Amino acid sequence: MRHPSDHATRPDSARPDAVTMLAAALLGAAVVILSFGPTPWEFWHGVLSPTATGWMLAGPMGPDPVQYWLGWSWFRRDAWRFPPGLNPGYGLELSSTIFYADIIPLIALPLKALSPFITVEQYWGAWLLACGIAQAVLGLRLAALSGIGTTGWGRVALLGAAALITLQPMMLMRMQGHLALAGQWTVLTALLLCFTEGRGWRRPVGWGLLVLATSLVHSYLLVMVGALWGADWLRRAIASPALARVAEAAVVPGLAISGLWLAGFFAISAGFGAPGYGDLGFNVLAWVDSSLWGSLIPAIPDVGHGESGSDYLGLGGIILLLVGLGTVAVRRDTGLGRTILARWPLVLALIAMIAFAATHEPSVLGVRITLFEPPHWMLSLAGTLRASTRFAWPLGYALLAGAAIVVLRAIGERRARVAAGLFVALAAIQLADLLPSMRHYESLAIKQPRIQPERLPDPFWDTLGGAYSRIRAVPAADRGLHWESAARFAIRHGMTTDAVYLARIDPGKVDALRGRVAADLFSGRHEPGTLYVLRDRESLIRAEFGRDRARDALLLIDGLVVLAPGWGEREVPANIRRLAPPFAGLPEGTITEGTR
Repeated sequence: MRHPSDHATRPDSARPDAVTMLAAALLGAAVVILSFGPTPWEFWHGVLSPTATGWMLAGPMGPDPVQYWLGWSWFRRDAWRFPPGLNPGYGLELSSTIFYADIIPLIALPLKALSPFITVEQYWGAWLLACGIAQAVLGLRLAALSGIGTTGWGRVALLGAAALITLQPMMLMRMQGHLALAGQWTVLTALLLCFTEGRGWRRPVGWGLLVLATSLVHSYLLVMVGALWGADWLRRAIASPALARVAEAAVVPGLAISGLWLAGFFAISAGFGAPGYGDLGFNVLAWVDSSLWGSLIPAIPDVGHGESGSDYLGLGGIILLLVGLGTVAVRRDTGLGRTILARWPLVLALIAMIAFAATHEPSVLGVRITLFEPPHWMLSLAGTLRASTRFAWPLGYALLAGAAIVVLRAIGERRARVAAGLFVALAAIQLADLLPSMRHYESLAIKQPRIQPERLPDPFWDTLGGAYSRIRAVPAADRGLHWESAARFAIRHGMTTDAVYLARIDPGKVDALRGRVAADLFSGRHEPGTLYVLRDRESLIRAEFGRDRARDALLLIDGLVVLAPGWGEREVPANIRRLAPPFAGLPEGTITEGTR
């Protein structure tokens, strides 16, 4: 006799109908709109519209959305290059690509191809909406593996589970700044593939398409999805060895590499590793830590790093896990043990990722505990994924989906009304718990001006923008002083620039560029058509030593020190201050005293 859990793993036997899928999609859209809106019109006008850029440039969401908008603005205006993800206008010698500007190559590449026909200033509002919809639909698909859903009440129960999986801070927090990481539908899709059997060629093709798409979204998500694929491949290879498995083992990683190449991942050869692995680790109690997102249960102490609070499962999610544990403890026919044994590679992959998330220094109640001291090379390698707490997401989603399947299966279709009441109540509790924090997004986005004013308002900038074709920020740095002001000025006037903020940057190229530009300033050999923003006193002194005072203007404009080579006797407005040694009285924040 076939065990009931076996039936739930066949994807075609538990596929929800189109109406239920549409209802789930509307639920997912409602979660995103409620976070930013609160009405659909406000969401469209302030976030979703392709011309609404103010929410990204205003500042409350941090510098990351500015980075995305700038990277996309240069990329869509530039010619096609090889590989297609190269974006040299944003970074110059620092070898910028769209991969390291985090602009979601999955969308950026096709939109650039359409740029001669349509103008899209920003697509991140549409991306977030699509992520919410996909999250809910996949949550529905996962819950439907319980076998429930053939009656009206069963469908309501599935929609309640979908809402619970969508209302997760793991995804919602990423809408605050790390927008590409809102694409956690990639992880849910991978879990759905792991939870189901699949037949014939469809399974490897599905994995190949998913891995390729994820490689064009974000590196963290790619590692998670790649680990889940590896677990599913190993299970299938052991259960049914075949030549096709060998081909899949070569093709799927090859597709990942192809996607990374398209996006420009291989354009830099250094700068991947960084110190800090362990600083952004998973709090052992993070799933019940309501400090950032919850409003119904008390917070617990944590170490307070930049990712703290994002792994909270919500009160509804916590209750679901407890009900699931109780169900497993009381009933022996849930099929959980059989499923775990059958999918032991998946279990190992999930354990490995949560161990990496916790790092060698897990924290409990705000106290870090050092378990061991890894060698330097290992810390450097792990530093490429230093925000390690994110690797708790696959296990978090697997536990929520697994608990939903177990509980729904235990209740059964005959008592679908009970299941509907339970999961609607859990979704309502989840919403009540998270809503105050979700509404915080309104102040970050909707209440900001739809079109953000320029950071450098003096009209003289327009005159300079028409006279120069390039702007350098000296000394070169990733996210250095005035980077955003200089970069936004450059894109407004069609200039190229090395004033950047990138996810990864080659430190050797930064050092080389610093040395060359410093020598140029000291000797007075200025690059043709180049305007210089001087960010520290050493650069200011070099520029003063090397310039011809009759030819090269040194100016203070909107709090930026600017060297305009070859300006000569052309007019400078009376409100613009000409600078000369000893450079006393510069406003605070104009330059730094050391190299930055």
